Amino acid sequence: MNNLDVITDLRRRLDNLLRIGVISALDPARPYCRVKTGELETGWIKWICQRAGGDSDWWPPTVGEQVLLLCLGGELTTAFALVGIYSDDNPPPSLSPTARKIKFSDGAVIEYEAATSTLNINGAKTVFIDNADKITASAGTKIMLNSPVVECSSLLITQSLQVNGGGTMKGNINHSGGSFSSNGVVVDTHIHDGVKQGGDTSGGPR
Repeated sequence: MNNLDVITDLRRRLDNLLRIGVISALDPARPYCRVKTGELETGWIKWICQRAGGDSDWWPPTVGEQVLLLCLGGELTTAFALVGIYSDDNPPPSLSPTARKIKFSDGAVIEYEAATSTLNINGAKTVFIDNADKITASAGTKIMLNSPVVECSSLLITQSLQVNGGGTMKGNINHSGGSFSSNGVVVDTHIHDGVKQGGDTSGGPR
């Protein structure tokens, strides 16, 4: 190889060290992707994730996502795809300088806006929070559950209770410690007037 060939090869490798491309195919099971860059397309290469050790992250790129190819030695065969470059086809989901927003392909959104200290999660059809020990939810003013049905499958303990709009109770109810009032009448200590003997009916409670 003469000097001109060496210079030409070095120039080619330098040009290929960093290239902009677009994900053209995805194989999540391996996991690998292929990238189209100009007229060229890579073989199956790995993409770069946030964490891949004892703590790991899984968020595969999507076909059409713009990436930066990092080509070791300037060869596309040794490339890694650094994902996550906005494009005209895939613009940013927010333009707020103080927001962290994740928009999924099905329309679900997770967003935290630091300017208003607001966390917004919407669009998911089903949400599972499964913890073996304990979950604590605290709020300074109010926690609102807005649903046609809120179901507790086991014991519900509350310090106080207010029911608006009526309802029904089934099964035995045990009450102790304090009075139990119904429509202004204390059930366990009230008296009746007009008490009579035999089968007559006494007066109402008071």
